[in-house]
Amino acid sequence: MKKLSKDTLVVHGIKTVYTSTMDLVPPIHMTSTFKFKDAEFGSNIFKGTEKGFIYSRMGNPTVSLFQEKMALLEGGEDAIATASGMSAIAAIAMTLARPGDNLVAGTTLYGGTFALFKKHLPLLNIQPRFLTPSEACPISNIEAKIDKNTRFLFIETPANPTLDIFDIKTWVTAAKKYNIALIVDNTFATPYLQNPISLGADMVVHSATKYIGGHGDIVGGVVIGSCKMMALIREEYTNHFGPAMSPFNAWLFLRGLKTLALRMKRHSDSAMKIAQWLESHPKVDRVYYPGLTSHPGNRVAQHQMKKFGGMLAFDLFGGIDAGKKLMDNLKICTLAVSLGDCDTLIQHPASMTHSTYSAEEKKKAGISDGLIRLSVGIEDVDDLIDDLNEGLSFI
Repeated sequence: MKKLSKDTLVVHGIKTVYTSTMDLVPPIHMTSTFKFKDAEFGSNIFKGTEKGFIYSRMGNPTVSLFQEKMALLEGGEDAIATASGMSAIAAIAMTLARPGDNLVAGTTLYGGTFALFKKHLPLLNIQPRFLTPSEACPISNIEAKIDKNTRFLFIETPANPTLDIFDIKTWVTAAKKYNIALIVDNTFATPYLQNPISLGADMVVHSATKYIGGHGDIVGGVVIGSCKMMALIREEYTNHFGPAMSPFNAWLFLRGLKTLALRMKRHSDSAMKIAQWLESHPKVDRVYYPGLTSHPGNRVAQHQMKKFGGMLAFDLFGGIDAGKKLMDNLKICTLAVSLGDCDTLIQHPASMTHSTYSAEEKKKAGISDGLIRLSVGIEDVDDLIDDLNEGLSFI
Protein backbone atom coordinates (compact mmCIF):
# COMPACT_ATOMS: atom_id res chain seq x y z
CA MET A 1 0.00 0.00 0.00
CA LYS A 2 1.00 3.61 -0.48
CA LYS A 3 1.79 5.63 2.63
CA LEU A 4 -1.45 6.32 4.46
CA SER A 5 -2.63 9.89 4.95
CA LYS A 6 -2.89 11.43 8.41
CA ASP A 7 -6.69 11.36 8.08
CA THR A 8 -6.57 7.56 7.82
CA LEU A 9 -3.88 7.10 10.46
CA VAL A 10 -5.84 8.93 13.15
CA VAL A 11 -8.65 6.39 12.65
CA HIS A 12 -6.67 3.17 12.19
CA GLY A 13 -3.28 3.78 13.75
CA ILE A 14 -1.06 0.70 13.94
CA LYS A 15 -3.75 -1.92 13.57
CA THR A 16 -7.52 -2.22 13.58
CA VAL A 17 -7.91 -5.51 15.51
CA TYR A 18 -6.26 -5.59 18.93
CA THR A 19 -6.93 -8.95 20.58
CA SER A 20 -7.52 -12.61 19.90
CA THR A 21 -11.23 -11.95 20.47
CA MET A 22 -11.15 -9.64 17.42
CA ASP A 23 -12.40 -6.50 19.18
CA LEU A 24 -12.93 -3.62 16.78
CA VAL A 25 -12.44 -1.21 19.68
CA PRO A 26 -9.51 -2.06 21.98
CA PRO A 27 -10.48 -3.21 25.49
CA ILE A 28 -9.60 -1.30 28.65
CA HIS A 29 -7.02 -3.21 30.68
CA MET A 30 -8.08 -1.96 34.11
CA THR A 31 -5.60 -3.90 36.19
CA SER A 32 -2.85 -2.80 38.54
CA THR A 33 -0.68 -5.88 38.05
CA PHE A 34 -0.08 -8.71 35.56
CA LYS A 35 0.30 -12.45 36.00
CA PHE A 36 3.53 -14.19 34.91
CA LYS A 37 3.33 -17.53 33.11
CA ASP A 38 6.22 -18.83 35.24
CA ALA A 39 8.97 -17.58 37.57
CA GLU A 40 11.64 -17.44 34.87
CA PHE A 41 9.44 -15.32 32.62
CA GLY A 42 8.80 -12.87 35.48
CA SER A 43 12.51 -12.65 36.22
CA ASN A 44 13.32 -12.07 32.54
CA ILE A 45 10.83 -9.21 32.27
CA PHE A 46 12.46 -7.48 35.22
CA LYS A 47 15.90 -8.02 33.65
CA GLY A 48 14.61 -6.69 30.32
CA THR A 49 15.49 -9.82 28.33
CA GLU A 50 11.81 -10.51 27.55
CA LYS A 51 8.93 -8.18 26.86
CA GLY A 52 5.83 -8.17 29.02
CA PHE A 53 3.82 -6.20 31.53
CA ILE A 54 4.54 -6.08 35.25
CA TYR A 55 2.59 -3.26 36.89
CA SER A 56 0.48 -0.49 35.34
CA ARG A 57 2.67 2.28 36.72
CA MET A 58 5.41 1.03 34.37
CA GLY A 59 3.32 -0.20 31.46
CA ASN A 60 -0.18 -1.26 30.46
CA PRO A 61 -1.56 -2.68 27.16
CA THR A 62 -4.17 0.07 26.71
CA VAL A 63 -1.68 2.81 27.53
CA SER A 64 0.84 1.19 25.19
CA LEU A 65 -1.63 1.35 22.31
CA PHE A 66 -2.13 5.06 22.89
CA GLN A 67 1.65 5.58 23.03
CA GLU A 68 2.14 3.65 19.78
CA LYS A 69 -0.51 5.70 18.02
CA MET A 70 0.90 9.04 19.20
CA ALA A 71 4.40 8.00 18.13
CA LEU A 72 3.03 7.05 14.72
CA LEU A 73 1.15 10.33 14.26
CA GLU A 74 4.11 12.48 15.37
CA GLY A 75 6.72 10.49 13.43
CA GLY A 76 8.61 9.39 16.55
CA GLU A 77 9.93 5.97 17.50
CA ASP A 78 8.30 5.72 20.92
CA ALA A 79 6.15 7.68 23.36
CA ILE A 80 5.40 7.92 27.08
CA ALA A 81 1.87 8.72 28.27
CA THR A 82 1.62 10.57 31.58
CA ALA A 83 -1.05 11.73 34.01
CA SER A 84 -1.02 15.32 32.67
CA GLY A 85 0.75 17.60 30.23
CA MET A 86 2.68 19.16 33.10
CA SER A 87 3.92 15.77 34.29
CA ALA A 88 5.17 15.10 30.75
CA ILE A 89 7.14 18.36 30.73
CA ALA A 90 8.45 17.73 34.25
CA ALA A 91 9.58 14.25 33.18
CA ILE A 92 11.70 15.75 30.39
CA ALA A 93 13.18 18.49 32.57
CA MET A 94 14.00 16.21 35.49
CA THR A 95 15.59 13.62 33.20
CA LEU A 96 17.79 15.97 31.19
CA ALA A 97 18.84 18.57 33.76
CA ARG A 98 20.75 18.39 37.05
CA PRO A 99 21.74 21.02 39.65
CA GLY A 100 24.00 23.59 38.00
CA ASP A 101 22.45 23.09 34.57
CA ASN A 102 20.25 25.46 32.57
CA LEU A 103 17.68 25.43 29.77
CA VAL A 104 16.72 27.91 27.05
CA ALA A 105 13.03 28.47 26.33
CA GLY A 106 10.64 30.74 24.51
CA THR A 107 9.29 33.53 26.71
CA THR A 108 5.65 32.80 25.94
CA LEU A 109 4.58 29.51 27.49
CA TYR A 110 1.58 27.99 29.21
CA GLY A 111 1.47 29.47 32.72
CA GLY A 112 2.11 26.10 34.40
CA THR A 113 5.18 25.46 32.25
CA PHE A 114 6.48 28.95 32.93
CA ALA A 115 6.02 28.45 36.69
CA LEU A 116 7.86 25.12 36.54
CA PHE A 117 10.79 26.69 34.68
CA LYS A 118 10.92 30.03 36.49
CA LYS A 119 9.92 29.11 40.06
CA HIS A 120 10.38 25.41 40.77
CA LEU A 121 13.42 24.30 38.74
CA PRO A 122 15.58 27.11 40.21
CA LEU A 123 14.94 25.59 43.65
CA LEU A 124 16.94 22.64 42.29
CA ASN A 125 19.57 25.05 40.89
CA ILE A 126 18.36 24.54 37.31
CA GLN A 127 18.09 27.96 35.68
CA PRO A 128 15.88 29.03 32.74
CA ARG A 129 16.94 31.50 30.06
CA PHE A 130 14.16 33.03 27.98
CA LEU A 131 13.87 34.46 24.45
CA THR A 132 10.94 36.10 22.65
CA PRO A 133 10.33 35.13 18.99
CA SER A 134 11.88 38.40 17.81
CA GLU A 135 14.90 37.89 20.08
CA ALA A 136 15.37 34.38 18.67
CA CYS A 137 16.25 35.83 15.27
CA PRO A 138 19.05 35.81 14.20
CA ILE A 139 20.13 32.38 15.42
CA SER A 140 23.18 33.90 17.10
CA ASN A 141 20.83 35.22 19.80
CA ILE A 142 19.78 31.66 20.65
CA GLU A 143 23.40 30.56 20.65
CA ALA A 144 24.30 33.40 23.00
CA LYS A 145 22.02 31.84 25.64
CA ILE A 146 23.67 28.42 25.32
CA ASP A 147 26.72 27.37 27.32
CA LYS A 148 28.36 24.12 28.43
CA ASN A 149 25.67 23.60 31.09
CA THR A 150 22.66 24.03 28.77
CA ARG A 151 20.79 20.73 28.62
CA PHE A 152 17.81 21.44 26.37
CA LEU A 153 15.86 24.01 24.35
CA PHE A 154 12.09 24.27 24.75
CA ILE A 155 9.51 26.13 22.65
CA GLU A 156 5.75 26.23 22.18
CA THR A 157 4.60 27.03 18.67
CA PRO A 158 1.98 28.38 18.31
CA ALA A 159 2.60 29.71 21.81
CA ASN A 160 0.06 30.09 24.58
CA PRO A 161 -1.68 32.60 24.73
CA THR A 162 -0.35 35.08 22.16
CA LEU A 163 -0.05 32.58 19.28
CA ASP A 164 3.61 33.51 18.78
CA ILE A 165 5.27 31.42 16.09
CA PHE A 166 8.79 30.11 16.58
CA ASP A 167 10.76 28.90 13.57
CA ILE A 168 11.35 25.26 14.47
CA LYS A 169 14.14 24.78 11.92
CA THR A 170 16.13 27.69 13.37
CA TRP A 171 15.93 26.18 16.86
CA VAL A 172 16.82 22.75 15.44
CA THR A 173 19.97 24.21 13.88
CA ALA A 174 21.03 25.69 17.22
CA ALA A 175 20.27 22.47 19.11
CA LYS A 176 22.23 20.27 16.71
CA LYS A 177 25.21 22.62 16.64
CA TYR A 178 25.58 22.28 20.43
CA ASN A 179 24.41 18.65 20.61
CA ILE A 180 21.49 19.36 22.93
CA ALA A 181 17.84 18.36 22.68
CA LEU A 182 15.07 20.54 21.27
CA ILE A 183 11.61 19.92 22.73
CA VAL A 184 8.53 21.39 21.04
CA ASP A 185 5.18 21.68 22.81
CA ASN A 186 2.79 20.87 19.97
CA THR A 187 -0.43 21.11 21.98
CA PHE A 188 -1.98 23.99 20.01
CA ALA A 189 -1.17 22.51 16.58
CA THR A 190 -1.58 18.75 17.24
CA PRO A 191 0.13 16.11 15.09
CA TYR A 192 -2.53 16.70 12.45
CA LEU A 193 -1.41 20.27 11.72
CA GLN A 194 2.31 20.20 12.56
CA ASN A 195 5.06 17.60 13.00
CA PRO A 196 8.14 19.08 14.69
CA ILE A 197 10.07 15.78 14.62
CA SER A 198 9.95 15.80 10.81
CA LEU A 199 11.54 19.28 11.00
CA GLY A 200 14.36 17.98 13.21
CA ALA A 201 13.08 18.39 16.77
CA ASP A 202 14.19 15.69 19.22
CA MET A 203 10.99 15.45 21.26
CA VAL A 204 7.39 16.59 21.09
CA VAL A 205 5.18 17.08 24.13
CA HIS A 206 1.40 17.41 24.36
CA SER A 207 -1.16 18.24 26.93
CA ALA A 208 -3.35 15.43 25.59
CA THR A 209 -6.14 16.92 27.72
CA LYS A 210 -6.72 19.43 24.93
CA TYR A 211 -7.16 18.48 21.27
CA ILE A 212 -6.01 14.86 21.56
CA GLY A 213 -8.94 14.06 23.87
CA GLY A 214 -11.04 16.79 22.35
CA HIS A 215 -14.05 16.60 24.66
CA GLY A 216 -12.93 18.24 27.91
CA ASP A 217 -13.45 15.10 29.99
CA ILE A 218 -9.93 13.68 30.53
CA VAL A 219 -6.50 14.86 31.70
CA GLY A 220 -3.26 13.44 30.34
CA GLY A 221 0.05 14.16 28.67
CA VAL A 222 2.42 12.49 26.25
CA VAL A 223 6.09 12.78 25.22
CA ILE A 224 7.23 11.48 21.83
CA GLY A 225 10.81 10.90 20.71
CA SER A 226 13.46 8.27 20.01
CA CYS A 227 13.46 4.85 21.65
CA LYS A 228 16.73 5.76 23.37
CA MET A 229 15.36 8.98 24.85
CA MET A 230 12.06 7.41 25.96
CA ALA A 231 13.97 4.57 27.66
CA LEU A 232 16.07 7.16 29.49
CA ILE A 233 12.99 9.11 30.68
CA ARG A 234 11.33 5.90 31.88
CA GLU A 235 14.42 4.86 33.83
CA GLU A 236 15.31 8.30 35.22
CA TYR A 237 11.84 9.58 36.03
CA THR A 238 8.49 8.07 35.10
CA ASN A 239 8.98 4.52 36.41
CA HIS A 240 10.00 5.78 39.84
CA PHE A 241 8.23 9.12 40.26
CA GLY A 242 5.09 7.47 38.95
CA PRO A 243 3.12 9.98 36.81
CA ALA A 244 1.33 7.11 35.06
CA MET A 245 -1.68 7.55 32.81
CA SER A 246 -4.82 5.62 33.77
CA PRO A 247 -5.76 2.83 31.30
CA PHE A 248 -9.28 4.26 31.16
CA ASN A 249 -7.92 7.69 30.18
CA ALA A 250 -5.71 6.08 27.52
CA TRP A 251 -8.80 4.35 26.12
CA LEU A 252 -10.65 7.68 25.98
CA PHE A 253 -7.69 9.33 24.24
CA LEU A 254 -7.66 6.55 21.64
CA ARG A 255 -11.33 7.21 21.05
CA GLY A 256 -10.77 10.95 20.82
CA LEU A 257 -7.99 10.55 18.27
CA LYS A 258 -10.34 8.95 15.75
CA THR A 259 -12.04 12.30 15.13
CA LEU A 260 -8.89 14.45 15.34
CA ALA A 261 -8.71 15.19 11.61
CA LEU A 262 -12.37 16.19 11.38
CA ARG A 263 -12.18 18.33 14.49
CA MET A 264 -8.95 20.14 13.58
CA LYS A 265 -10.29 21.03 10.13
CA ARG A 266 -13.44 22.48 11.69
CA HIS A 267 -11.56 24.26 14.51
CA SER A 268 -9.10 25.78 12.03
CA ASP A 269 -11.61 26.90 9.42
CA SER A 270 -13.90 28.47 12.03
CA ALA A 271 -11.01 30.18 13.82
CA MET A 272 -9.82 31.73 10.57
CA LYS A 273 -13.29 33.11 9.81
CA ILE A 274 -13.69 34.48 13.35
CA ALA A 275 -10.18 36.01 13.32
CA GLN A 276 -10.89 37.79 10.03
CA TRP A 277 -14.23 39.05 11.38
CA LEU A 278 -12.68 40.26 14.65
CA GLU A 279 -9.89 42.03 12.77
CA SER A 280 -12.46 44.24 11.04
CA HIS A 281 -14.53 44.95 14.18
CA PRO A 282 -14.30 48.57 15.40
CA LYS A 283 -14.07 47.54 19.08
CA VAL A 284 -11.13 45.18 18.52
CA ASP A 285 -7.64 46.66 18.74
CA ARG A 286 -5.60 43.66 17.58
CA VAL A 287 -6.12 39.99 16.68
CA TYR A 288 -3.47 37.30 17.23
CA TYR A 289 -3.93 34.42 14.79
CA PRO A 290 -1.10 32.93 12.69
CA GLY A 291 -3.40 32.51 9.69
CA LEU A 292 -3.76 36.28 9.31
CA THR A 293 -1.25 38.03 7.06
CA SER A 294 -1.02 40.71 9.77
CA HIS A 295 0.49 38.15 12.17
CA PRO A 296 4.32 38.48 12.30
CA GLY A 297 4.70 34.69 12.25
CA ASN A 298 2.37 34.09 9.30
CA ARG A 299 5.08 33.26 6.77
CA VAL A 300 6.82 30.76 9.08
CA ALA A 301 3.48 29.22 10.07
CA GLN A 302 2.63 28.66 6.40
CA HIS A 303 5.79 26.57 6.05
CA GLN A 304 5.52 24.47 9.20
CA MET A 305 1.75 24.09 9.67
CA LYS A 306 -0.97 22.42 7.56
CA LYS A 307 -3.65 24.80 8.83
CA PHE A 308 -3.46 27.39 11.61
CA GLY A 309 -5.43 25.75 14.42
CA GLY A 310 -8.42 26.64 16.56
CA MET A 311 -6.76 29.08 18.99
CA LEU A 312 -6.79 32.86 18.70
CA ALA A 313 -6.47 35.88 20.96
CA PHE A 314 -7.44 39.52 20.72
CA ASP A 315 -7.13 42.87 22.49
CA LEU A 316 -10.14 45.12 22.84
CA PHE A 317 -10.20 48.89 22.96
CA GLY A 318 -11.00 49.46 26.62
CA GLY A 319 -8.71 46.73 27.94
CA ILE A 320 -9.76 44.30 30.65
CA ASP A 321 -12.92 46.21 31.60
CA ALA A 322 -14.17 45.77 28.04
CA GLY A 323 -13.07 42.14 28.11
CA LYS A 324 -15.06 41.44 31.28
CA LYS A 325 -18.20 42.93 29.73
CA LEU A 326 -17.73 40.74 26.67
CA MET A 327 -17.05 37.52 28.59
CA ASP A 328 -19.96 38.10 30.99
CA ASN A 329 -22.45 38.63 28.18
CA LEU A 330 -21.85 35.60 25.96
CA LYS A 331 -24.45 32.88 25.54
CA ILE A 332 -22.63 30.21 23.47
CA CYS A 333 -18.96 30.80 24.25
CA THR A 334 -18.21 29.37 27.69
CA LEU A 335 -16.11 31.31 30.22
CA ALA A 336 -13.61 28.60 31.21
CA VAL A 337 -9.91 27.81 31.02
CA SER A 338 -8.44 24.89 29.07
CA LEU A 339 -8.81 24.57 25.30
CA GLY A 340 -9.31 22.14 22.44
CA ASP A 341 -12.86 21.16 23.40
CA CYS A 342 -15.85 20.78 21.09
CA ASP A 343 -17.27 23.76 23.06
CA THR A 344 -15.90 27.24 22.40
CA LEU A 345 -14.05 28.47 25.51
CA ILE A 346 -13.08 32.05 26.33
CA GLN A 347 -10.86 33.31 29.15
CA HIS A 348 -8.58 36.10 30.41
CA PRO A 349 -4.94 34.88 30.46
CA ALA A 350 -3.45 37.65 32.63
CA SER A 351 -5.71 36.83 35.59
CA MET A 352 -6.28 33.14 34.88
CA THR A 353 -3.97 30.74 32.97
CA HIS A 354 -0.97 33.10 33.01
CA SER A 355 -1.36 34.63 36.46
CA THR A 356 1.98 32.98 37.35
CA TYR A 357 3.72 35.69 35.29
CA SER A 358 4.74 38.94 37.01
CA ALA A 359 3.62 42.23 35.41
CA GLU A 360 7.08 42.66 33.86
CA GLU A 361 7.12 39.07 32.57
CA LYS A 362 3.66 39.47 31.03
CA LYS A 363 4.80 42.60 29.25
CA LYS A 364 7.86 40.85 27.80
CA ALA A 365 5.75 37.88 26.70
CA GLY A 366 3.22 40.18 25.04
CA ILE A 367 0.40 39.25 27.45
CA SER A 368 -1.51 42.48 27.95
CA ASP A 369 -4.06 42.97 30.73
CA GLY A 370 -6.73 43.24 28.05
CA LEU A 371 -5.80 40.09 26.12
CA ILE A 372 -8.68 37.64 25.61
CA ARG A 373 -7.99 34.03 24.52
CA LEU A 374 -10.55 32.11 22.48
CA SER A 375 -10.53 28.35 21.89
CA VAL A 376 -12.85 27.98 18.93
CA GLY A 377 -15.07 24.90 19.14
CA ILE A 378 -17.00 22.99 16.51
CA GLU A 379 -20.30 24.87 16.77
CA ASP A 380 -21.72 26.64 13.72
CA VAL A 381 -19.27 29.46 13.05
CA ASP A 382 -21.99 31.99 12.21
CA ASP A 383 -23.65 31.31 15.58
CA LEU A 384 -20.31 31.95 17.28
CA ILE A 385 -19.85 35.24 15.41
CA ASP A 386 -23.38 36.33 16.32
CA ASP A 387 -22.66 35.51 19.97
CA LEU A 388 -19.41 37.49 19.97
CA ASN A 389 -21.07 40.35 18.15
CA GLU A 390 -23.84 40.54 20.72
CA GLY A 391 -21.31 40.37 23.56
CA LEU A 392 -19.30 43.18 22.02
CA SER A 393 -22.43 45.35 21.86
CA PHE A 394 -22.32 45.63 25.67
CA ILE A 395 -18.97 47.43 25.53
